[in-house]
Amino acid sequence: MSLPSAAKRHAELADEIRRHDYAYYVLAQPSITDPEYDRLYRELVELEKAHPELITPESPSQRVGGQPLTEFTSVRHLAPMMSLDNTYSQEEVRAFVVRLQKLLPNEPLSWTLEPKVDGVAINLRYENGRFVLGATRGDGTTGDDITENLRTIRSIPQLLRGKDVPQILEVRGEVYMPKAGFAKLNAERIAAGEEPFANARNSTAGSLKQLDPRITAKRPLQVVIYGTGKVEGAAPLLHHDRIEWLKALGFRTPERVWVCNAFEELVAAIEELDQLRKGFAYDTDGAVIKLNAYPLRDRLGATAKAPRWAIAYKYNPEQAETRLRDISIQVGRTGALTPVAELDPIFLAGSTISRATLHNEEELRRKDIRIGDTVIIEKAGEVIPAVVRVVLEKRTGEERQFVFPRECPVCGSQVAKVSTGSGGEAGAVLRCVNLDCPAQIAGRIAHWCSRGAMDIEGAGDVLVNQLVASSLAHDVADLYCLTLEKLTSLERMGEKSARNLLDGIERSKDREFWRVLFGLGILHVGAGGAKALARHFRSIDQLRVASADDLLKVNEIGEIIAQSVSTWFSDARNQQLIARLQEAGVKMQSTEPATAGTLPLSGLTFVLTGTLPTLKREEAAARIESLGGKVSGSVSKKTNYLLAGEDAGSKLEKAQTLGVKIINEAEFLALTTPT
Repeated sequence: MSLPSAAKRHAELADEIRRHDYAYYVLAQPSITDPEYDRLYRELVELEKAHPELITPESPSQRVGGQPLTEFTSVRHLAPMMSLDNTYSQEEVRAFVVRLQKLLPNEPLSWTLEPKVDGVAINLRYENGRFVLGATRGDGTTGDDITENLRTIRSIPQLLRGKDVPQILEVRGEVYMPKAGFAKLNAERIAAGEEPFANARNSTAGSLKQLDPRITAKRPLQVVIYGTGKVEGAAPLLHHDRIEWLKALGFRTPERVWVCNAFEELVAAIEELDQLRKGFAYDTDGAVIKLNAYPLRDRLGATAKAPRWAIAYKYNPEQAETRLRDISIQVGRTGALTPVAELDPIFLAGSTISRATLHNEEELRRKDIRIGDTVIIEKAGEVIPAVVRVVLEKRTGEERQFVFPRECPVCGSQVAKVSTGSGGEAGAVLRCVNLDCPAQIAGRIAHWCSRGAMDIEGAGDVLVNQLVASSLAHDVADLYCLTLEKLTSLERMGEKSARNLLDGIERSKDREFWRVLFGLGILHVGAGGAKALARHFRSIDQLRVASADDLLKVNEIGEIIAQSVSTWFSDARNQQLIARLQEAGVKMQSTEPATAGTLPLSGLTFVLTGTLPTLKREEAAARIESLGGKVSGSVSKKTNYLLAGEDAGSKLEKAQTLGVKIINEAEFLALTTPT
């Protein structure tokens, strides 16, 4: 693949992975299956191997992924919480073992293997044996303080057992919901007329995110502790001994840990765990393999994303064969038409599946999926089921191709093929052109109410559809006109639920400005773009009068987003919507500082190129970001410094052309070292 083609595909992959990272890590609403995500990630890594010049600090391959939620106070972990590299291949496990043997020659090595619990990663801090702080993983360095919610989980000790406890102890683990508890919780929600949770992991993430710990206390949450972070005091130097030590301190630990001295023993343990895990009370999706000795781990260190001494082996996702009876169309908030497979119901990965996503028209054609086909479906990690492939040998000739409608199946309006960006027809989707389409209205309102936007508790899809169908809400501003009387007129809406919803709507008036911008659902404006706009423009009144050129001056805002934002605010309907939201009391200005405080590199943009004498690129990038600066992957007029090492290429030439200040590593260290 040529460099221009590779660069284009790399950008597409990076953007898609970031979107899925946000959905998974921030919203706790996975948008694709684990194997699909891993395939995207592997493709990106392979592109970077073939074209190292594509690697930038912003690449998903260089980051842990994810950002801390903002409803809770942000706290910094004493030691980083890194994610693990994944593999589905035993040969890659062998390569991992061989790689460590080469890095640690003449050292006797052993590994541990333990179940990979499918839950939510947390960090617990103890001081002199007392539980003082609990946090989510967040971005690996900073997470959300969810101490009070974690205190409601009875398997988390408030005081450690024994006398010789460390002065400071960070333990890492996974909060999960047992299968039986999850089934009971969903049964109770359905009986109460509420939406069931999609899967146990989503339910766990939502439970930990409750602002009221009393709600969390009602959820059947458990925890398993599998390691440590910062330790000030004595601790065993072998992992299998440390697990026993943690158990003695009062923690729930993995029910079994294998100790292996060779690759063959690891394979045997992987296969044994695969049989045992089906009887576990919780969901698992793999096995975690770790180097046993902590001193050797310290010698190996980590990449920017993951420790070198551990790897996660993912079991192949469960698949099932069924018949695709029909294909229906869903209409989203932007009017996009998405094909959905209607299946003969089949039990898979703990639940009955009758529908699966087909993603888009291009995917449907690429896989040659036809109505009446026998298909293989997959539900990895109990997320969104998808059609993997067609069983071609079972075709009878009676199958028929699906013809996309020329009219919206919801409102009957015209459907148009609209480009999603600069990719022409390759990036085109079918959209309903009617902004008053009930499906689009419901989608826009549901997006506004979602956890990642205004986070209005109780305003799920079922209720939103009711509001639209009963003409109580035509847009998001109508939510702020709802009354107790109007809500209790809805079917199965009791007074208590109605009051809770009204309270949630009232609380949403004070959300951060970027959440408002994200919640408005402006095409192409994700959470990152909304935050960048909120930092720069500070209020809706400043943003609404900004031209496309003004928008382009904002870091992270390109031509497509700038044009989309400018077009959105020029629409009279949207102007009226903003006015109504302001009248309702929704806060539409930033209260956070415009820059990263008084950090020395605040407001400065750096680009890195070439090989530095002593620093790795990710180390230099981390140094810049920790001091308030921004690292970009390309040189532009907005670039303040180009940090150049040996074999600097086109970026150096462009910086010279634009007059960007070029510095070497010594100058960089002088610039970033406190005096």
